[in-house]
Amino acid sequence: MIYPIVKYGDPVLQAKAAPVTSFDAELKKLVEEMFESMYAAHGIGLAAPQIGISQRLAVIDISFKEDPAQKMVLVNPEILHTEGRQREQEGCLSIPEFREQVTRPKKVAIRAQDINGEWFEHTGEGLLARAFNHEIDHLYGKLYIHRISGLKRDLMLRQIRKKIKAGEWK
Repeated sequence: MIYPIVKYGDPVLQAKAAPVTSFDAELKKLVEEMFESMYAAHGIGLAAPQIGISQRLAVIDISFKEDPAQKMVLVNPEILHTEGRQREQEGCLSIPEFREQVTRPKKVAIRAQDINGEWFEHTGEGLLARAFNHEIDHLYGKLYIHRISGLKRDLMLRQIRKKIKAGEWK
């Protein structure tokens, strides 16, 4: 099943997600469907709140189907350590058509559970570090627009409100 992506303005995107406590067949099915939904939307990361499910779960594939070994499932992830800075264009499936320069850590170490509930640690640099930060932010009810200047955020939100009013934001 391919889930529709929840867009900015939906309260689920601004709420802290609940921890995942059940590592069962239902979770495995949800993860498969999240990867399908992410690929269908042409993304490299997807957090459960982006499909309307308030759980601490995210999937990432910075290779976009090129290298199956790069597919990652993060259950109940947390950032352990960050280093350096990188400033790059960033977008979000929940805020389509918009991209903005966002400063993020260049290197990020995380701790998370896998699909079976086993804890693991992983360090990512560059795009993977950005993806870790972006998806984990979603689990805390934050979007990349919370990491840009107030002026740029206000301009973007004004454009989104116009799209909502015109019925172009569904």
